[in-house]
Amino acid sequence: MPLPTSLVSAKGTLADRVTTTLYDQIRQGDFAPGERMPSENELTERFQVSRTVIREAISRLKSEGLVGSRRGSGTVVLAPNNATPFRLDIDVQDSIQAVLRVIELRRGVEGEMAALAAQRRTKAQNLRIQQALKSIDKAVHEGRDGVQEDFAFHAAISEAAHNPLYTSLLEFLSQFLQAAIRVARINEARREDFRQQVRDEHAVIAQAITDGDADAARAAALRHMENSAVRIHAADKEFWASEGGKAARHLAQVKGLE
Repeated sequence: MPLPTSLVSAKGTLADRVTTTLYDQIRQGDFAPGERMPSENELTERFQVSRTVIREAISRLKSEGLVGSRRGSGTVVLAPNNATPFRLDIDVQDSIQAVLRVIELRRGVEGEMAALAAQRRTKAQNLRIQQALKSIDKAVHEGRDGVQEDFAFHAAISEAAHNPLYTSLLEFLSQFLQAAIRVARINEARREDFRQQVRDEHAVIAQAITDGDADAARAAALRHMENSAVRIHAADKEFWASEGGKAARHLAQVKGLE
């Protein structure tokens, strides 16, 4: 059975290759229904790729209804037709609109997620949010794009919301979210005022969560998303001809996110 086109891009990324291999193994019965999949560490060693690649591959398999999470067992193989895949398609050709649609989707999610985190976070979770914030600064200081650190900051907030559906949704959308974050951060890295704006916006969200102020956290997260859209609109022709434009075009071409 051929791999669904929704699971693999024309570029043949590492995640595509890992997904293809695991998909074939599951379909061929190498992993029986109910059987626990190898751990992240095992798969990382087996495929010689990063954890991020493994997580993306597993996320795609989950969306296809092939594997799922089970408390105490990790990721397990599901019985055939145990789940109906949910498909999400940006359905635009324009790079700018592709990024803006992801930002619009994030706006409502991030706002409520931050509000719940302010109400429910534990001290340990709050510390992880603060550490994630520092990790973004460290990445920027070291000349890295900070995409993974930025995503990790929002993922830490999702965990602090104490609603696993938010964490699952971020994982489900990770392919698009990380691509959109990459576009935004490449754009922001070209201007010091943009870099400072993003840093300040993240800090305000984190502070509101620390203060336990749900309304302020929601407003700060919404403002961050709205300003992200403004910064994308402000990008010049040079940006769209650079790596940022390339990343945006790739995002617009991704079909059938699941």
